[in-house]
Amino acid sequence: MAAEKTERLAVLIDADNTQPSIVEGLLAEVAKYGTASVKRIYGDWTSTALRGWKEVLLEHSIQPIQQFGYTKGKNATDSAMIIDAMDLLYTGKFNGFCIVSSDSDFTKLASRIRESGLMVYGFGEKKTPAPFVSACDKFIYIEVLRAKINENDTIARKTMSELKQDTRLVRLLRNAVESSSDESGWAHLATTGSNIAKQSPEFDPRNYGYGKLGELMAATKLFELDERIIGEGPSKAIYLRDKRKKNE
Repeated sequence: MAAEKTERLAVLIDADNTQPSIVEGLLAEVAKYGTASVKRIYGDWTSTALRGWKEVLLEHSIQPIQQFGYTKGKNATDSAMIIDAMDLLYTGKFNGFCIVSSDSDFTKLASRIRESGLMVYGFGEKKTPAPFVSACDKFIYIEVLRAKINENDTIARKTMSELKQDTRLVRLLRNAVESSSDESGWAHLATTGSNIAKQSPEFDPRNYGYGKLGELMAATKLFELDERIIGEGPSKAIYLRDKRKKNE
């Protein structure tokens, strides 16, 4: 039996725009998509502002890259990170990149990497500018990662009423189900999830307080859910259909 292929990922962190407290959750999230073959973090390590990083870097074997701030008001860290990313891209050894920053300066880098056929996973705060978010294949808000580590920061679960009032969310979910459905209107949950990711890189059910897409879909009360046995084994799959289809 052939060994399962593991995606090789380069994780590049902008220390000026990231807190040490999210690293554990960050690397756990990265592990869902592949192996962090390279882990580098960029900043001016002579600055007292970054001294809280030392123990975290040692614990998680993250390589610090020194970049002096030569000119006041200019972010030399971004330039160093972008140059390094392009060097790694040209090696042809990676399947994707994880760019950890809330800075819009990495928008062009994300687009360039995707043009080469590689996946780009972005990580940043909710204040991250929309162009950078949209330039990634998937974007994960670090508030979700922080909540995963600190129980006191758990993101409140949205109620059915709150979910239904979010017109953008409702439109996104319904469009994804419709695009993924067969002639009877039923759509496989996994296919629906892939469709959502293509439309909205920043979508994550955890942003609404739900751990899984199926849980979020069920909470909206907008869809019928059907759990089906696949083949002769114990495998099951969830299918869903817009409840409005019942009346058609």
